[in-house]
Amino acid sequence: MSEIRKNLITGEYVILAPERAKRPSDFECPVKHEAPPERVDNCPFCPGNEDKTPPHNYICPDAGAWTCRCIPNKFSALSSEGDMWRNEEGLKVVMAGVGRHEVVIETPYHNRCLAVLPDEAMKCYMSTCLHRFNAFYADPRVEHVILFKNHGAAAGTSLEHPHSQIVGLPMTPAQVRYRAQDACDYFDDKGSCLVCRTIEEEASDGRRVIMETDNFLAFIPYAALSPFHTWIFPKRHMPCFTAITGTELDELAVVLKTVLWKVYKGLCNPDYNYVIRSGAPSDCNADHLHWYVAIVPRVTKAAGFELGTGMYINPSIPEASAEFLRDVK
Repeated sequence: MSEIRKNLITGEYVILAPERAKRPSDFECPVKHEAPPERVDNCPFCPGNEDKTPPHNYICPDAGAWTCRCIPNKFSALSSEGDMWRNEEGLKVVMAGVGRHEVVIETPYHNRCLAVLPDEAMKCYMSTCLHRFNAFYADPRVEHVILFKNHGAAAGTSLEHPHSQIVGLPMTPAQVRYRAQDACDYFDDKGSCLVCRTIEEEASDGRRVIMETDNFLAFIPYAALSPFHTWIFPKRHMPCFTAITGTELDELAVVLKTVLWKVYKGLCNPDYNYVIRSGAPSDCNADHLHWYVAIVPRVTKAAGFELGTGMYINPSIPEASAEFLRDVK
């Protein structure tokens, strides 16, 4: 019999359909084309081609050959120049499309994704992400920052060289506001952070846990919207990513790399998205907000049912998917 589970953090329902259920190994992607070389002559992100991109806003390390670079996005979704304004005329609302949009070039190597980076290079990448988070929020026009990665065509990437993107918006998206309000309502009702409570219950249950460290828990949610949808939660209550300590950041680099490696090896390098979902630094004293990382392998496709209802049909069982990834070494 199918089950309908509710994800309290997202507020969304999901149908777990055992009649459609696949074994975790059935989600392995088809064999991909031959791996690209370490450097591609016409790739704007490869070393030696720095003149093909705008000058970097940040580089790690700050001397010698770079490991990670952050540059303005040449095809920015937002205008980097100009002031914020907003107009309303009847039902028509418009505001200035100003903000920040940058590309984080994760590695100088054209053929090395996050899952296979050396630990020190992964720490450099995470340090760069944190630096740009702080820099974006220093811009008075920016109200909400999102850092995300599109890996593969099905995830929306347009360039092969490994990279992430970070966007600073002049407003808070509706989905973010709705989830924050649900978290606030839960805190008002129960007197505790929903994410903190989820960490306690998932760690105690254990069936959906992929890995656990001193400061982080990686698991597949009880009501995962899609196969292998994974969350990485910091155990310490932190509303904003910018509150992370140096020790925690280094540990997150290892946890994120390990989870991505398990997905990379276990599912044969599928396309995926990952997002850092976080409040703003001004939210740092909020009792109800808690930042986290979401990883969504693109091994199934949303269709008309999902579009028409906002519900998802997940043909995998979260407990079985977590067990599969735990066993990947």
